[in-house]
Amino acid sequence: MTATTAPAAKTARPPRPARLRIALRVLPALLLTAVALAGPWLAPHAIDTPVTAPYAEPGGDAPLGGDQLGRDILSRVLAGGRELVVTSLLVAALVTAAAAVLGAVSALRPAVGRIVERSADVLMLLPAVLGILLVTLSWPDGGRLAVVTASVVLGVPYAVRLVAGAAAPVAASGYVEAAAVGGERLGYLVLREVLPNLRATLLALFGLRFVAAVYLVATAGFLQVGPQPPAADWALMIRENSAGILLNPWAVLAPSIAVGLLAMSVNLAAAALVPTTGRKAVPAL
Repeated sequence: MTATTAPAAKTARPPRPARLRIALRVLPALLLTAVALAGPWLAPHAIDTPVTAPYAEPGGDAPLGGDQLGRDILSRVLAGGRELVVTSLLVAALVTAAAAVLGAVSALRPAVGRIVERSADVLMLLPAVLGILLVTLSWPDGGRLAVVTASVVLGVPYAVRLVAGAAAPVAASGYVEAAAVGGERLGYLVLREVLPNLRATLLALFGLRFVAAVYLVATAGFLQVGPQPPAADWALMIRENSAGILLNPWAVLAPSIAVGLLAMSVNLAAAALVPTTGRKAVPAL
């Protein structure tokens, strides 16, 4: 009796009500992401030109009022999401890809796995804010690249632990062992045997890491180690306008709501898109 690798099982097409629910959960993320990416072209005013008095109340040409310099809050909110979205997507993709490879290798090679897990344990002891400051402040003129590097370094340890745990039973399955005994290389086992069985885990992980990346990138912006004034950035807007929150709350509430809605909608979309079936090992009689 020998074990063979089962072909990839096709996911059954969900019924129409289920497809409608998935679409309704994915649509907000698509709309918010599209608005954030196209925001600089949708802004009714220049982001660095005062149009009202400082902390002016909503009205007239400024539906959300003015910020600390009298600039249109709506224009700055529309223009301030693109960099956050692009940076967070890049961080989430890099963290998920690195964790997928390291986690699969750790499950297939226990000796390597022990080294990866010990390294992850050490990095997980580093607080996120301290890690961001260490990387960005020690990297002169690093800018967004320094923020991305810090976010990836801080995100991989948590993600690789999750992937390694999910990959362990897959690596111990019969068809993976049969492929290893048949002389398949490590790269083949990782890319063709283990990772295809972790699609649901990786997609859910991507959503979680995007939310974490939004938090880390926004934290960097709030600490002014990323974008600098007069750039329109949601986290930077919160920091700049916090002193006038009682005069015009929208100067702080609008970017805060935008950050929260973006993170929540993308996480819901990723959860909705997680496949319900995957590849399974089938023994050949």
